[in-house]
Amino acid sequence: MTQAGKPELLHTAAQLAARPRTGRRAVVMTMGALHEGHAGLVRTARRAAGPQGEVVVTVFVNPLQFGAGEDLDRYPRTLESDVRIAAAAGADVVFAPSVDEVYPGGEPQVRITAGPMGTRLEGASRPGHFDGMLTVVGKLLHLTRPDVAFYGQKDAQQLALIRRMVRDLNFGVEIVAVPTVREDDGLALSSRNRYLSADERRTALALSRALFAGRDRLAALEALRARAQEVPSTEARAAALERLGESREAADAHALAAAGGRTSGPAVVRDAARLVLDEAAKAEPPIELDYLALVDPADFTEIADDHTGEAVLAVAAKVGSTRLIDNLPLTFAPDGGREPGPEDGDAP
Repeated sequence: MTQAGKPELLHTAAQLAARPRTGRRAVVMTMGALHEGHAGLVRTARRAAGPQGEVVVTVFVNPLQFGAGEDLDRYPRTLESDVRIAAAAGADVVFAPSVDEVYPGGEPQVRITAGPMGTRLEGASRPGHFDGMLTVVGKLLHLTRPDVAFYGQKDAQQLALIRRMVRDLNFGVEIVAVPTVREDDGLALSSRNRYLSADERRTALALSRALFAGRDRLAALEALRARAQEVPSTEARAAALERLGESREAADAHALAAAGGRTSGPAVVRDAARLVLDEAAKAEPPIELDYLALVDPADFTEIADDHTGEAVLAVAAKVGSTRLIDNLPLTFAPDGGREPGPEDGDAP
């Protein structure tokens, strides 16, 4: 770092290219309006780069990934604050180029296309968004030339597409995911949270509550299955369960789980999450659901009820005029048991 811990603020590709490299370079890409979630990414990058390496934080509001009617013009530009937050988290460089610097001569004629995955969920709601995102990420990876780049799990589909681009197009960079940072009430940190009124924020909490409800219902179902396997399939089942302090409803769930798996993990996850969102749709102000999806992280297609392995429970909705997204990684194990995910413990 320069000037007693203040990161070097650079605005041109030439300035960045002329800067001598030291050790391993870690990059965190942002659109500015930095908050604690971004700071967590920078701190993780700092640890990965080590004392001899360097951390570059990019700040660029990319016009290519905003569609018609989206909030490009009102997206917050807070560079002075961004530099302070980046400095406190351990950044060596803040690279904040202008639109003309990134796209000299106007919008690029040649772009990176996201393919089929880019048309699903967020891509269906925001056509062209992921093409614009991958184009700028590709450019910034070339300009910053990192050894490793860090991205938040909150933008799970974006993360999956960046990983796919890096693999398919042979970018020589390691992509690392960092778990979502949440506020004390469970709301995922986002620069768009500042647009919410107090009433809208209370409604918006349904997004994280829905995800946690799905996760917790899955854990409860699998605990029932595990305990049911320990109780013989006889008429003594209900009595045995009562001795364990279980309710008759729990006993019935045990019986269902032990009787051939007619209750599927993906189905109960979806049902539990949707119940929360349906209630929030009746709130004032209401939540306007865009999608609730339980998908394979490899391609963001919906998983089947017999799916095993990794999955992502994802939600997007509008509250007032603000559109929010959130997600939670889950694991469906072959034996019905769930291995803890990286966000276990995030629930309020």
